[in-house]
Amino acid sequence: MIGYALFDTAIGYAGIAWSEAGLTACHLPERDQESARRSFLRRVPDALEAPVPEALAATVTDIQALMRGEKVDLAGVPLDLSRTPEFHARVYEIARAIPAGETLTYGEIATQLGDKRLARDVGAALGKNPWPIVVPCHRVTAAGGKPGGFSARGGVNTKLKLLGIEGARAAAQSDLFV
Repeated sequence: MIGYALFDTAIGYAGIAWSEAGLTACHLPERDQESARRSFLRRVPDALEAPVPEALAATVTDIQALMRGEKVDLAGVPLDLSRTPEFHARVYEIARAIPAGETLTYGEIATQLGDKRLARDVGAALGKNPWPIVVPCHRVTAAGGKPGGFSARGGVNTKLKLLGIEGARAAAQSDLFV
């Protein structure tokens, strides 16, 4: 069984879905609860609404804190990786280690994986990330100070908003006197 719950954050309604193995999906905040529910259920149609399990209550609290601009560490949240290709799992593991307020480029992650030429593959894996926020794909940017893509609703604007909430210097934003 896959359960899910929506919850309010400082920027809208977010959601998580879970199995006995851990989180199966996360949903970025949307302004309207019913819109969030509909779009979340398109991604996890077999999920049933349920109270958040006690083991994941801190995850909800931490996501709410992150959306208020507080620095939290979601790296220990258990993920259900049973439907995740091995390469994607490796990319997600590296992305999870990026602290709030910091970024890595697709190329830097590819280099950590052993081949800088994998940068596009890294981007493709992050574009399929079922756990945005918990696997902070918004913290991964393109080379040369560009934000890169973002597949969530709102695209790059959402990515830049999340980076701003975390206090990260937004991609493509330079210091005035450099």
